Amino acid sequence: MEEQVGIAWHRLINRLAARRFPEAAVELASVSRDAALLFRALGGDHGVAVQAGAQTLHGARRSLLERLAGSARKVDLAWVDRQALQLPPLIDAFPATSLNRDLYFWLAALCAVDPQPHLPWLARNQAAVLTITRGYPGLAASYGRLVEAEIARRPPISKLAPDEAQQEQAIRAALRKPGSVAALPAARRPPHPVLLWLRPELPAKGKKPHPDKSPDQPSQAASALQSDKKRRLAEHTEMPERKGGLLIFRPESIFSWTEYAKVEHETKENEDQDLAQAADDLDVIAIAQDRRNIAKKLSMTLDLPVAEGDDTPLDGNRMLPEWDYRTHTLKADRCRVNTIPLTDAKPCALPEHLKRDQQRLRRQFGALLPVRLRLKAQPEGNDIDIDPYIRHLAHNAGAETRFYLDQRKRERDLACLLLADLSLSTEAWVGEERRVIDVIRDSLFLFSEALSVTRDRFALYGFSSQQRTDVRFHTLKTFNEPYDDTVRGRINSISPAYYTRMGAAIRHATEILGRQKARERLLLLLTDGKPNDADLYEGRYGIEDTRKALIAARQQGLRPFCVTVDQEAHEYLPHIFGKNNFIIIHKPSELPSRLPLLYAQLTR
Repeated sequence: MEEQVGIAWHRLINRLAARRFPEAAVELASVSRDAALLFRALGGDHGVAVQAGAQTLHGARRSLLERLAGSARKVDLAWVDRQALQLPPLIDAFPATSLNRDLYFWLAALCAVDPQPHLPWLARNQAAVLTITRGYPGLAASYGRLVEAEIARRPPISKLAPDEAQQEQAIRAALRKPGSVAALPAARRPPHPVLLWLRPELPAKGKKPHPDKSPDQPSQAASALQSDKKRRLAEHTEMPERKGGLLIFRPESIFSWTEYAKVEHETKENEDQDLAQAADDLDVIAIAQDRRNIAKKLSMTLDLPVAEGDDTPLDGNRMLPEWDYRTHTLKADRCRVNTIPLTDAKPCALPEHLKRDQQRLRRQFGALLPVRLRLKAQPEGNDIDIDPYIRHLAHNAGAETRFYLDQRKRERDLACLLLADLSLSTEAWVGEERRVIDVIRDSLFLFSEALSVTRDRFALYGFSSQQRTDVRFHTLKTFNEPYDDTVRGRINSISPAYYTRMGAAIRHATEILGRQKARERLLLLLTDGKPNDADLYEGRYGIEDTRKALIAARQQGLRPFCVTVDQEAHEYLPHIFGKNNFIIIHKPSELPSRLPLLYAQLTR
């Protein structure tokens, strides 16, 4: 009974304290594409992604109800950095849905045109507002409506302390007439947050991770992760010592022990949401390296301080460069590629569950076999084409001699290199019985069966990485090898490991494919996620490096194309590969049957 009363009281206080309009709420997912388009159209960096940003502690005065409810300590504000355009995950501050939706587009525009990021918070936002309202009349009209709605929701000036009231008056003047306020009056507390402006400070800084420490290979499959797209503030810290705690009672006071029995734990429906809620309750998430396994994991995006660089010299094996978008330089000898021939794989035949698909593909791809064409009205040949010859005699065509028949063999002059992502994320399950790696394995089998019919030259490789010191390039089939049980055995032996340093793998594959003499050279990438690694390659760094590697491949006459099963790939693949150079397979189980047909369309 007491618990029920407490829950009811908590709900009542939160409802009275909240200044929100859930019935008019707009989620970021519903406007993210349009907001990204507006951001880039107004001059925003094309390389940044759109993400839900972390909440900010504002420190402003809260009402009595808000203090009783323990709410309104944080606020969702917008900002942009080199990684992402970070917008509130949900906006329900205004009573009209149209206003909440307009606020998303206004914030995206504000981040795009931010002209003087070095200025103080008040001057910076006023300058950005002036740039938009003077250059884009449509957005200026939207801003006018948003200003009135923002002022209506702000705390009444009459209920504020004198110093805070002066601050509030200055903010309202800056909202109505941008550029009219030079500085905020001093006050004991920060001003109430302004939803129409960018956040006043950058994400929290923390200790940088030790460069010599590299994380171990994750011990659980990617399917064990609970995904959460919300971005949160974080910092690196040292792992605390775990020593025995102090007993505050005498052991003799324990009169009995309960025997432990292994029983099935009842899983709550909201158990995963509780992990995200616990993360939201922390002002800054401290990150430390720990070798212990945990029962639950929550995958989230963190604003961690990024190391500016790693200058550890490498030597041995194949050394490749890497693009640093922050300095706009291609750093030589940055990545070490270790080519791994799978010579110990046991040869095997095609799995039984693929033989029906094999027969179907053989019939379909038989039409792509080289054939002899009979060409008419040719200037040279061994036989006379009777119709042109008669017309030649009847019209006295003079020196015209295009009345011969000729036969030529139609050849498919192309080479294809398929590069498969073998990172640990492919361990994730796509159904009750299959993992992504199983789908990739079947895809490689059927792809090879189809191309063996057309007699097209092709090679198969896989890749994974553990930081820049160890980019693993697995050889499944070279261009000079026949497709046989030996190659099938290598395909059958692939397994997931580590991360996805895509740029280095593409550069090495480009060198291999570039040596092939063919009219068309197709570089086909098969993956399940974006570029990433355990070091600074995470986020935009990896995306820009991969994009630069693909630009270099096109300059050498190659045609890159990406096939992915990542349902969020539309957020980053257009920037990496280009609008028409990738395809998203929405049902991963269909990849094995669709990949060969996609190849046929690309090489038709």
